[in-house]
Amino acid sequence: IAASHLPIPTHQTTSEHLLSQTREVYYLESLLPGGLKFDGIEDIGALLERAGRQGMLSGEDLLATATTLAGARQLRRTIDAQEDLPTLTALVEDLRTYPELEQEIYHCIDDRGKVSDRASPKLSEIREKMRGNRDRIYSTLQRLLQRNSHAIQEAVITQRDNRFVIPVKATHKDVISGIVHDVSMSGATLYVEPQSTVVLNNALRQLLRQEQTEEEVVLQRLTEQIALVQADLETLLAICTSLDLAAARARYSLWLGANPPQFIPWTEGDPQGAIVLRQLRHPLLVWQQQHEVGRSVVPTDLVIQPQIRVVAITGPNTGGKTVTLKTLGLAVLMAKVGLFVPAREPVELPWFEQVLADIGDEQSLQQSLSTFSGHIRRIGRILTALPEGQSSQTDRSHSLVLLDEVGAGTDPTEGSALATSLLRYLAHHNQLTIATTHFGELKALKYQDERFENASVEFDEVSLSPTYRLLWGIPGRSNALAIARRLGLSEIVIEQAQEYVGGSTAEVNQVIAGLEEQRRLQEQKNKEADRLIKQAEFFYEQVTTKANKLKERERELKQAQEETIQKLLLDAKSQIAQVIKELQRGTPTAQAAQVATDRLNKVAERHLPSRQPKQKPGFQPKVGDRVRIPRLGQTAEVLAVNDDEELTVRFGLMKMIVSIYEIESLQGEKVQRPEKRVEPRRETPPPPPSQIPVIRTDRNTFDLRGSRVADAEITIDRALSEVQGPIWIIHGHGTGKLRQGVHEYLKQHPRVLKFEPAEQRDGGTGVTIAYPTG
Repeated sequence: IAASHLPIPTHQTTSEHLLSQTREVYYLESLLPGGLKFDGIEDIGALLERAGRQGMLSGEDLLATATTLAGARQLRRTIDAQEDLPTLTALVEDLRTYPELEQEIYHCIDDRGKVSDRASPKLSEIREKMRGNRDRIYSTLQRLLQRNSHAIQEAVITQRDNRFVIPVKATHKDVISGIVHDVSMSGATLYVEPQSTVVLNNALRQLLRQEQTEEEVVLQRLTEQIALVQADLETLLAICTSLDLAAARARYSLWLGANPPQFIPWTEGDPQGAIVLRQLRHPLLVWQQQHEVGRSVVPTDLVIQPQIRVVAITGPNTGGKTVTLKTLGLAVLMAKVGLFVPAREPVELPWFEQVLADIGDEQSLQQSLSTFSGHIRRIGRILTALPEGQSSQTDRSHSLVLLDEVGAGTDPTEGSALATSLLRYLAHHNQLTIATTHFGELKALKYQDERFENASVEFDEVSLSPTYRLLWGIPGRSNALAIARRLGLSEIVIEQAQEYVGGSTAEVNQVIAGLEEQRRLQEQKNKEADRLIKQAEFFYEQVTTKANKLKERERELKQAQEETIQKLLLDAKSQIAQVIKELQRGTPTAQAAQVATDRLNKVAERHLPSRQPKQKPGFQPKVGDRVRIPRLGQTAEVLAVNDDEELTVRFGLMKMIVSIYEIESLQGEKVQRPEKRVEPRRETPPPPPSQIPVIRTDRNTFDLRGSRVADAEITIDRALSEVQGPIWIIHGHGTGKLRQGVHEYLKQHPRVLKFEPAEQRDGGTGVTIAYPTG
């Protein structure tokens, strides 16, 4: 109902607000399962008005009010639960749903819309008495049926005029005395209220009237509560209606495959302000295609520059000129009322104050109107609707005028002159006019006034049928003679007609045909260029994606390598810390400290990252200086300068000798190496393999004592794959078979460079150290 009385907005801000609602509901429809739900919400406008006039609402009316309150509350919760919905959030911000009123209605009215027993104590008492009275009536009548079964037509208890009766055979009416309330159609059955139940039925009738009175008291009380909040409930209903309309617009736009329009300023000096409606489709044709299995809809491209004021569309009949007018008018109106437009993005158009159309001839026998008279009458109303007194661009009417077959229905010469004058007037007084015509004179206006533009509907001369494609910048040409020749009309008649037309017309048609052919070739080239561009963009995306993956893989590998090095250093440092603790607990010996220092040096030389901070040359350490040893991550004190190449340093309890080129100052300055004299190149043997660190930790030590040789081989193979650096294999002495088997396996293993017994302090011959290759 609201959609059928939908007003067309008169301000652009209103249209933009409606489009914002549609856009946000469109988002909710795609986000929520089942979309925005309006369960329980009903049109309660009439009953609210009745309540405001002190009328009494029925139980069904009250139940509809309660379900509407519940449905509106659920709508508000759904919207409040989402983010980035400013328009809908502002719409439901002042929504009041009165949960206490809803609970009161549900307390007094059951699901069938009847007043329940719990509505009032008095009503509950009355209904309890009614049930007791009804039970006594049933008992009495059941006994009568059993005692007088021969006189009963059927052993049932029924009602007539809200009084309980039994069916008695007419031939035995004297057997059961009472009041006859009804007679069957055949007259064979009398519906008798026995004398013994008359008093009980009278009492039941009195209770029924008391029940009705008490129900009305409850209904009136609830109605008065609704009347007190009538204004808020009417606001609630208006908000729900706005949401329902927005949902309908969003769902229709989704079904139509439409896109949101954008209103643009339309001024001659703005090159970005063109109307852009590409692949525009008529909504009714889309519906016809999907529901009636019609032919596919041929879309129309409308790109109109802001300096254009009049577009003249020419071409053959049934070519789609009128459909183009209607489609453009519908698109403008759809955007104004908040609907999406069935066109490809971007959808850009100005906000027109009015859409004024003259489509159809308005012939009328009653009003004595011819085709021409109908056109003139409607065009007169259009000119009257335009604001008067426009004399400049700023005063121009911001309306869209659509004229179908302008100037038709009268003498061609006078009709063409009238159409030319009318279009020039509209170019000066109106924002945009689209007109269809067959007059050749209107095609020339483009070359006389830059505010005019030509367009034509394409026609296939081979199939003698329109293609419904709109061609811009090219006027339509006459196809009457060509069609007549192909349809078999006498060649004599066609040649005579050609003479009447004249050679100039034929030359113009040839020029137009050449332009159309050039346009077709240009469109083919454009399509091929678009295809190549899309293909290039596809390949570029593939190459970019692969390059990004390679960079990410390289970064991951570097990160994994650094993490491995850090783990090894942490293991080594933990072992050094353990040695330091042992030194602190006992009597420190220089030999033990030197052994630990050598191990740490070997780990650092092999695993520290090659990238070092930029060296600052010129530093010369002296005794007492504090220096930094980067490869160890330690700060030490210089105890002695042994010679030009070595220093004795101390950090913690440990003393060690380091190269002077391995240290730096606390400011990052390095000792500059002296330049070496260039000597003739010599053949030098390949450098020996880098020294493998021999720091024993829990990670590289494997206890195989008590294992079989086969199980030991599996453990050794896994250790060589997972551990970087040498591994310590504890096999013990025992019978010697395990040690022999381990050594035999290490001899033939491809990843073992060498193996040797461990030092005496690490287990001696009971432990074997295996060094991996590479």
